[in-house]
Amino acid sequence: QVQLVESGGGLVQSGGSLKLSCAVSGNFRRIANMGWYRQAPGKQRELVATITSSGITNYADSVKGRVTISRDNAKNTMSLQVNTVKPEDTAVYYCNANVEPVGGVWIIAYWGQGTQVTVSS
Repeated sequence: QVQLVESGGGLVQSGGSLKLSCAVSGNFRRIANMGWYRQAPGKQRELVATITSSGITNYADSVKGRVTISRDNAKNTMSLQVNTVKPEDTAVYYCNANVEPVGGVWIIAYWGQGTQVTVSS
């Protein structure tokens, strides 16, 4: 069983910063790509940023220049630093990890429960 736990959400003022963290635990062989996604009220879930196991990153155009994704492979953790937050960043942020299970050959996508980020103007 693999679990993802996010932390770091909350209320932040527009123009401020926040850092989200995701910890992956359980029994698995390795974690491949990881990413952060978000879902605002009434909208579909969208990609924020992804990072490969070797550290190659990809960002949504809406957050480029304001967001940094990082991971610690030794600790099975991932972070998202968001600077100069805007009201439109308000959403539930979800951690995603694509995991190769022990004894398995398929990569399985796991999701965290989500953490609410609210940006006040």
